[in-house]
Amino acid sequence: MQKALTPRGSLRAMYETMALIRAVETSLLDLFSKGKLRGTVHTGIGQEAIAAGVVAALDPDRDVLCSNHRGHGHYLAYCGDARGLIAEIMGRADGVCKGVGGSQHLHKKNFYSNGILGGMAPVSVGMAMAEKTRKSGAIVVQFAGDGALAEGAFYEAFNMAALWKLPYMLVVEDNGYAQSTPKALEQAGRLADRAKPFGIRVIEADGNDAEAVHEAAETLAEHIRSGNGPGVLYCTTYRLAPHSKGDDIRDKAEIAEAWTREPLVNARAKLAPDFCDAVDAAVAAHVRDIIEALT
Repeated sequence: MQKALTPRGSLRAMYETMALIRAVETSLLDLFSKGKLRGTVHTGIGQEAIAAGVVAALDPDRDVLCSNHRGHGHYLAYCGDARGLIAEIMGRADGVCKGVGGSQHLHKKNFYSNGILGGMAPVSVGMAMAEKTRKSGAIVVQFAGDGALAEGAFYEAFNMAALWKLPYMLVVEDNGYAQSTPKALEQAGRLADRAKPFGIRVIEADGNDAEAVHEAAETLAEHIRSGNGPGVLYCTTYRLAPHSKGDDIRDKAEIAEAWTREPLVNARAKLAPDFCDAVDAAVAAHVRDIIEALT
């Protein structure tokens, strides 16, 4: 039987988060095409349910989030600061990191991101060691894609986190591709099993279903907070947009099929159409107002 969702983890609340992420990232791609942005832009369009579901299961005043190069959705789910994010990627001094962090290197309160593939694994485990030493009760959550699991640093991190029973949660967003390389051409074996030899608990979830992600994240967070050591939440999803604003060599029919089962489509099937339409209109107006004020 499915657990009752917390208010922050209600599907209505998570739809609002997902709609904001989608509106912001769609606008970022449009701004990039017009030459309005600095640097690069890696969007997570199609992966919104993971950000919304996981973050809604955490304590934003205590837990620590460590993101990666595809971290806009994680950031927005954490704090909703669309203006600060857009201004940052535009290189403006009023951005969240004064315009010097850009798309990949963000920091606000307990949120950190780093563009080095797999680079946050040792950092986040070190943070988890610090939180355990402080007895804060906080969990350190790291987001990583399936391609990042090819990095050896993860296995050193798994070993230390398991050995010392650290409050560390790895959220894997398996979208099937490392940039443009299919997972089957790069990774041997089942990636969801990679942490199991270390005695780390792994929960798998449908990354296109916000409710399933949220329930799994809450279960794993409770396990970790109880002093049982680290855990891995393994979510299968699909990236609908290009790796980074440019060419996409994936099969167009494959992408079109993925659009029929993406997170917002799934959520809309369970919610009242009037509610979803109102949310979509509100976030579109909000993002449009931000962009008009910044450009």
